[in-house]
Amino acid sequence: MDQGEKLRALLALHVAGARMGRSRDFRALVELAGPRLFAHARRLADDADTARDLVQEAWAAITGSLPALRDDRAFLPWALAIVTRAAAREVARRVRARETAKELSRAADAPGADPPDLRAAIAELPAGQRAVLALFYLEGLTVAEVATALAIPPGTVKTRLMHARSRLRVLMTGEDHGRI
Repeated sequence: MDQGEKLRALLALHVAGARMGRSRDFRALVELAGPRLFAHARRLADDADTARDLVQEAWAAITGSLPALRDDRAFLPWALAIVTRAAAREVARRVRARETAKELSRAADAPGADPPDLRAAIAELPAGQRAVLALFYLEGLTVAEVATALAIPPGTVKTRLMHARSRLRVLMTGEDHGRI
């Protein structure tokens, strides 16, 4: 039996124990697979801090999804795929944040526009709208993730975003386009 086969068998043993709720088996999984997951995340991430965040996010997903794993011996590739998806979400968040920053910059640089300071306008929003706006645009979370983070329904997130955008439009341009 080669090293890879031994590792797969050992991981499978601890997966079975972790699935039964044995914390020592879950700790053993973290100890055995953790460095490999971090190395993979490090290859996908810009820096070690981001890689650690990706692995932490992956362990949270692994914990919740472990009962659904069909082949205990496939734990490592399955866990690595979870890290890969976490990295893809992080990239998407960063892209959305950059696009939002560009849009805000273009709006501020529009000819003839002399908008008030964006931070001051955001500060004038109600706390719920500020929180939703920051998590969605600045942190790059999805509507579902914002809903989870704030413990509110996704529909409430969408409504608060709509009202925040509308209020910011009025504060930044003075135009309400017939809206309140």
